[in-house]
Amino acid sequence: MIHTKFIPPDIDAYIALFPENVREILSRIRTIIKSAAPDAEEAIKYQIPTFTLHGNLVHFAAYKNHIGFYPTPSAIDAFREELSDYYIAKGTVKFPLNRPIPYDIIEEMVKFRVLQILDKHRS
Repeated sequence: MIHTKFIPPDIDAYIALFPENVREILSRIRTIIKSAAPDAEEAIKYQIPTFTLHGNLVHFAAYKNHIGFYPTPSAIDAFREELSDYYIAKGTVKFPLNRPIPYDIIEEMVKFRVLQILDKHRS
């Protein structure tokens, strides 16, 4: 992540901070999230791109050597097997920039989170 005092006002400004190869990855992740969660809204929270749907849906961010994806601990647990080749923590998965980004897994995790949130919101 670029460490400056500049806090991007929106996701476009955030993505613009990075080199072209990283911008392409961030833009594709953004498109996937928008497609999988069409009712979600974009925001910058914790200085990183965030999608909200009745609260936080997912966050993502670029760092020097990886893309951080933050789908909450429940999604990490649900996709633990699919994520076994990546560094995972409580609510975080790191996708190294020197390997193909698993966009299909990101899409499935976003869909999982949408269903989880909508089920909770209906209750």
